[in-house]
Amino acid sequence: MSKATRRLALYGGTFDPVHHGHLILARDAIERLQLDGVVFIPAGISPHKLESASTPAHLRREMLELAIAGEPRFSMDDCELRREGPSFTVDTVESLRARHPDTEFFYLVGDDNAAKLHTWHRFEDLRRLVQFVVFHRAESAVPHAYTNLPRRIDISATEIRERIAHGASIRYLIPETVREFIEHHSLYR
Repeated sequence: MSKATRRLALYGGTFDPVHHGHLILARDAIERLQLDGVVFIPAGISPHKLESASTPAHLRREMLELAIAGEPRFSMDDCELRREGPSFTVDTVESLRARHPDTEFFYLVGDDNAAKLHTWHRFEDLRRLVQFVVFHRAESAVPHAYTNLPRRIDISATEIRERIAHGASIRYLIPETVREFIEHHSLYR
């Protein structure tokens, strides 16, 4: 096996909507782990959120594109949005590794997911393909055996959607371009 020439973190999620917490944590991962970049991967149909409807995929993709514009070490891969059925992380990672065999992959998750990683589809295969990196999101640390990034950003997409629905300000929680997009498309009302 050849030595990896690039180090990329994969950051999956519904990003409904993407917010400054996502962006700050991705930037922190680049700096602390000495990464070449972070690839945001919006989920098509999250197997962990089958009971809830997300904003249409093309709108979430556009918001993410707006949010990462101008940051050369951020990119997006919409492979999960183009895939039929639930988006399983292991399928995405296998696809990316086939396209980028010279890359060492990390996978960013919140510590609210760390305790459930073992339940993910084909987890043992996934664990061999990536190094998990866990962001501290919960008020009290969740025990896990993965690399930990201690920065805690208390912003959630759920809170943002609720604030919009109630007419409260979301200024400073999301990039201005994303706020304008949400307003233009009357999302989350």
